[in-house]
Amino acid sequence: MQLPQHTVIAVADGEKLALFENEGDAANVKLKAMPSAEVDSSKIASGARHPSSAANPDDSQQDEDGFSNGVAGLLNAQVLDGKIKSLVIVAAPRTLGEMRKSYHKSLSDVLIGELDKDLTGHTIPEIEKALAAA
Repeated sequence: MQLPQHTVIAVADGEKLALFENEGDAANVKLKAMPSAEVDSSKIASGARHPSSAANPDDSQQDEDGFSNGVAGLLNAQVLDGKIKSLVIVAAPRTLGEMRKSYHKSLSDVLIGELDKDLTGHTIPEIEKALAAA
């Protein structure tokens, strides 16, 4: 995957978010960790929060979905504020699916790629390698 300089890479799962910026160029990705951002995990996609029932027995899954939507909200806000000009999202498959439900049109416009892998907790070189292989 080609990552222009200053592309923001968001690496997320249902509990954690790490943001990186490409300080290299498109051919030589060099990620630098960005300051962590506060995620509002109370953000639930419309109609997504239901009381526990046989159809949805897992409260922890609702918490993860809320966090995923909170990450999308945070990224939407940063895009709308002009802080993110190009973006790649790396997330566990379920997290990525939840996040997509909340993408703002402006986020979709700056999104240059998605990688459906759980790379939270991985080292920067491992994340760089996965992005290069994508």
